[in-house]
Amino acid sequence: MEEPAKLRVLIAIEHALVRDALRTALEREDDLSVVGEATDGAAALAAVAEHSPDVAVISGDLPHLAGTRTSCLIKERAPDCAIIVLTDVHDQRLLTDGLYCGARGYLTKDCSIAELVHAIRAVAGGETLIPPMMLGPLLTDLIDRRREHETALLRVSELSTREREVLALIANGARTSEIAAELVISPETARTHVQNMLGKLGLHSRLEAATFAIENGLLDHLAPERVLARANGTRTA
Repeated sequence: MEEPAKLRVLIAIEHALVRDALRTALEREDDLSVVGEATDGAAALAAVAEHSPDVAVISGDLPHLAGTRTSCLIKERAPDCAIIVLTDVHDQRLLTDGLYCGARGYLTKDCSIAELVHAIRAVAGGETLIPPMMLGPLLTDLIDRRREHETALLRVSELSTREREVLALIANGARTSEIAAELVISPETARTHVQNMLGKLGLHSRLEAATFAIENGLLDHLAPERVLARANGTRTA
């Protein structure tokens, strides 16, 4: 009879001593296999692409790409990979950001190996694990974020189609010359659209505009075809 496949685990933690200890402990479990390790966010993304883990155990303070940002990118590139975020303390913001980025589990680094093993099996099975003491504040935070998102959408609804396109391009790092080229307008006209957009939103700079769009999850509501084209290095008509 064929043995069931082991759960493939990636460990993304900066400190070698912790990684080694976790690998040794997890490899003792009959149903777990550590298929890769990473010391920072960029290495974690590369390891996910190479090893296709079922579960990624990620430190919340990874160098180069923070744990939540790494989680977002992993979920974009490997949607079936379940993510557990490890942190030194009960960090409410990290928990909420991690869940928004697709993480399924949240543990502090003082948890036992047994708790981590249980968490790996649970998230691989589709469960979400959150410390009970953090559930109340989490719900409050989620409600607040939803309210902020709806308010942001209302503000964006006052923009013209062209101004929404400009905001989408700015949020994706476009400079004035690139906005002009993408929209087939002059740089002077592009600057006018930028200033009008900032004025309607009550913002003072392109950086504020980009932060506003990204933090409120507005890119899909602005001009997704422009965003996709820019991300792929192509032009839209």
